[in-house]
Amino acid sequence: MPKPRALVVLVPLLLLTACGTEGGAGSGADTLSPDLPVAGTHWTVNAVTVDGRRSAAPDGARVDFEDGRARGNTGCNTFGAGVVLKGDTLTVSQDEVTEIGCPGDRERFEKELLKAFSGPLKGTLKGDDLRLASSDGRNSVELTAEGAVPLRGTTWKIDGLVSKETASSLPAGSGDKARFVVGADGRVTGNLGCNNFSAHARLDEKARTLTVEGPAATTRMICTPPQMDLETRLYELLDGPLTYRLNHRSLTLTDASGEGFTATAAAR
Repeated sequence: MPKPRALVVLVPLLLLTACGTEGGAGSGADTLSPDLPVAGTHWTVNAVTVDGRRSAAPDGARVDFEDGRARGNTGCNTFGAGVVLKGDTLTVSQDEVTEIGCPGDRERFEKELLKAFSGPLKGTLKGDDLRLASSDGRNSVELTAEGAVPLRGTTWKIDGLVSKETASSLPAGSGDKARFVVGADGRVTGNLGCNNFSAHARLDEKARTLTVEGPAATTRMICTPPQMDLETRLYELLDGPLTYRLNHRSLTLTDASGEGFTATAAAR
């Protein structure tokens, strides 16, 4: 199996404090200017515009705001930034990004997102949609508030491999076919890189474990070596109970040794 293009250990996050702003009222008394309500909501990145050119976001691009920090994913790498919020303006200071190798189109989008999501940005909130734009309007990030998804019934797109404290991209050339659904009928179905599969699964929500039981029924296509290698690796990981961690629209499944994979809820 090809080695992942890059391994990365996430660095500890520094905590900053978001602050409000005060201004003088007509009577001379100080009044608190309401801040843009971005914290406490999970935001999906829909698109970015850089120098007037708009690009749609890939699956998995997202950002959250909490405790004076922005934490998110470009659709490939995880990033972090300090954020100061005053009224309708966020001042973003990028200070952290992982270095997983990305396919060409995702690498290009990542560069554009990190460029647009920087410096003073004025926010405009309309319903569930939030637009953060530079002062000249040439750079912007378009976001939509997203609700959490359940483990069952969601199409999970496999987007990375995990080995204890490290994360890596999928092997180069393995494509983006790997995905699965845990059904209400106790079956898990999907594709692990090459062939479609179906198997019985036992979900223990109290213990937070997912166990595929018995042999899986699969198609028998022959694919490229990277796709076949990924499929073999994922089948090995599914041979036993996996502990899952569900965080809004992200899912991590690991075995007892800390080996596993990550997945993101596919766009609806």
